[in-house]
Amino acid sequence: MVSQTKLAIEEFDRFALLPENADKILEYIGGEVVEVPSNPYASKISGIISGELYIFLKGRNLGHLTGEAGGYRVSGERYAPDVAFIAYDRQPELVIEGYNPNPPDLAVEVDFPSTYQSQKELRTKVVNYLAAGTMVWVVLPETKQVEVYVPGQPMKLLGLDGTLDGGNVLPGFTLAVKDIFAE
Repeated sequence: MVSQTKLAIEEFDRFALLPENADKILEYIGGEVVEVPSNPYASKISGIISGELYIFLKGRNLGHLTGEAGGYRVSGERYAPDVAFIAYDRQPELVIEGYNPNPPDLAVEVDFPSTYQSQKELRTKVVNYLAAGTMVWVVLPETKQVEVYVPGQPMKLLGLDGTLDGGNVLPGFTLAVKDIFAE
């Protein structure tokens, strides 16, 4: 992620909707505009997780599944998680333009390549996601681990022998961490 400039949240909302920003994925973290760069490997990892979630959700009529272009308002900021889920009972329809007014129930953030700056931004996002009641999976491809954050619970660190589960957000969903990183 590359930080650009500081703006008030209202200015950011207008800035993000400008035609010249239509092809950019922008976040608003700690008062700064952050452009999320394209990354094929991180996209592959998020695609695997999204695919598994899609298969689970198909036919269950539980909620919306979005990718990195689906932005959300979270604790006064604007985030574009790599994968997200929001239940129909919380929001029957997604917005057509701008950032979804409600935070997701599950946010998946793939941190690759991991840098000091990306970790700093992720820690801010995790705190705000948790404050908004969002479960978070931070995927760390370089160490083949996943940090699992559930509001009100201690963080769990899963390695290749671990299994993600949907908890109260997606009861019955499981995904082996090794399957995320299978080549």
